[in-house]
Amino acid sequence: MPSKPPPWNDPKVRALVFQVLVSLVVAFTIYYLIRNTLHNMELRGISTGFGFLSSEAGFGITQTLVEYDETHTYGRTFLVGLLNTILVSALGIICATVVGFVMGVARLSTNWLINKIAAAYIEIFRNIPLLLQIFFWYFSVFVHLPRPRNSINIGDSIFLSNRGLYVPRPVAGEAFWVTEVAIVVAIIAVVFLVRWARKRQEETGEQFHTVWASIGILTGLPLVVFLLSGAPMTLEYPELRGFNFSGGISMIPELAALLFALTVYTGTFIAETVRAGIQSVSHGQTEAARALGLRSGPTLRLVIIPQAMRVIVPPLTSQYLNLTKNSSLAAAIGYPDLVAVFAGTTLNQTGQAVEVIAMTMAVYLTLSLTISLFMNWYNARMALQER
Repeated sequence: MPSKPPPWNDPKVRALVFQVLVSLVVAFTIYYLIRNTLHNMELRGISTGFGFLSSEAGFGITQTLVEYDETHTYGRTFLVGLLNTILVSALGIICATVVGFVMGVARLSTNWLINKIAAAYIEIFRNIPLLLQIFFWYFSVFVHLPRPRNSINIGDSIFLSNRGLYVPRPVAGEAFWVTEVAIVVAIIAVVFLVRWARKRQEETGEQFHTVWASIGILTGLPLVVFLLSGAPMTLEYPELRGFNFSGGISMIPELAALLFALTVYTGTFIAETVRAGIQSVSHGQTEAARALGLRSGPTLRLVIIPQAMRVIVPPLTSQYLNLTKNSSLAAAIGYPDLVAVFAGTTLNQTGQAVEVIAMTMAVYLTLSLTISLFMNWYNARMALQER
């Protein structure tokens, strides 16, 4: 019977020892950095802790999605900055995805003009630094729009000026809850309709066009309920008072410039990802679809894109993460995101650099992990299922 090798020759034991040693080194390094930071802060008389979050901020913010004024606390400024960051990131992801998919498909078009326009868009905007594009949209476009008194007027309801875009604000009445219930019911009905259509197609091979039916349900049912309940909604129109508009819903130029830049820039990379995903699908799939009598549109929508998504989703996740983190460049033009409001003004007024930066980093880490978790779940759903 062969003798048992000594522990130092066992690969499993050596791997365990190395992992323990590395963990101890990392833990000691973190402990040393924290201890050294706290010691230096104590020598300089800098207090630590998160008590500053309950102190009065004393400064205003140009865009707030929740109630806020100068009398609110620094904790409220954190919430305002967080919501503004989530807003521009969510809008940017949606807009960049639409632009990227359209331009990615256009890049493969057999129409010479469409193909060259898509190619020019991709090659120009992906090779210009994002910060320069933000400056371009803000200082060269939105700042030079007319002043509020000479704003672009659309039907005395929509106003566009260098102070932003102002549109009417819908104000719900007491009975509007009935319409909200109808919207929820319509969404549930569409989900069941799509599942029924998919099951029907798998059993009989017959297709049921759910797009128009879904649109009809989502718009028709709430509209009918809205009218039957007496149209319980009014519009608050923006009005020019003094040097700016008041009332309605406003979109400040800083948000517009940042959103345009993030959409245009990230859309170029998504377009190339979409193009690569489509080209990864075997050409035989297209030929088989044509042999069955499918036109180019249904072939792309029903055959090519579903297979290409398995290649598109992983790099698409990286672009979503990049867009979310690139939104921190908002501070360059004064958009009140988390970096500008909390890691900027709040840090300068309180001096709580460690706490403020740690909270800001934790927010971006949480947003990135949330996006990755959702995209990984979606990627698993799109993966080929072996039988």
